Amino acid sequence: MAHLASRFAPRSPSIISAVPLSDDQIRAVAPSIYAQEPHGSRSERYTYIPTSTVLAKLRENGFQPFMCAQTRVRSEDRREFTKHMLRLRHASQTVDAEAHEIILLNSHDGTSSYQMLSGLFRFVCKNGLVCGDVADDIRVTHKGDVADRVVEGAFTVLDGADLVREVRDDMRGVTLSEEEQTLFARSALQLKYDLPEGQAAPITERDLLGARRFDDGKSDLWSVFNRVQENSLKGGLDARTASGRRARTRAVTGIDQGVKLNRALWMLAEGMRQLKR
Repeated sequence: MAHLASRFAPRSPSIISAVPLSDDQIRAVAPSIYAQEPHGSRSERYTYIPTSTVLAKLRENGFQPFMCAQTRVRSEDRREFTKHMLRLRHASQTVDAEAHEIILLNSHDGTSSYQMLSGLFRFVCKNGLVCGDVADDIRVTHKGDVADRVVEGAFTVLDGADLVREVRDDMRGVTLSEEEQTLFARSALQLKYDLPEGQAAPITERDLLGARRFDDGKSDLWSVFNRVQENSLKGGLDARTASGRRARTRAVTGIDQGVKLNRALWMLAEGMRQLKR
């Protein structure tokens, strides 16, 4: 079953599915993945290989896409070339509460090389995490044999799946006091809003620590991190503007903003894990 995220503007939706996405589903929400040529701003040195060609090779090697998105652009001539993202899972991965994913970023207008990150997908909340610096990032420039190097990079990221799970399990074994949970949430607020000193955020630490499901209300680091991460990115929390007006927090829908905040929160959790060991 596929879910079309309504939080995105009609021109730049995302799609998340419980089964592998078809080309038609992906093309409908992220046409830049199927661009047949690079943006006109690219030079002759730019090796053009459509992301769709790379995706076909990844599928041949056991990787399947379960989510895709592309960025919104103001200039219509860049819509078919703009930055896009795929989240893929390999057939070798066993699925429990979370599935290890390869996050693939690219564009055809020079704003991004091929980049692969390690991620986890939580089925209970349909939420995708980005695993900080636990596993190596892979970048492939638009030169030479791009498709084969992307596949090689995907397997390199896949090799880090056991390490990611090890860190996750270690976080589950770390208990945080109420004071430590508040400190974690306060640091997350600063990462999310980057406010000048003395200016209050529109929401509080308590808001970020709120559990959307009963099972997430535990005091272990993994549960605390997931509550804070989901509340930070999905939005929908009651808030107050600087003028005191009631509002609701917005979901983080931009690819760059989402990856940046996701990684920063993971690294915050990793730092807490190291302190508590």
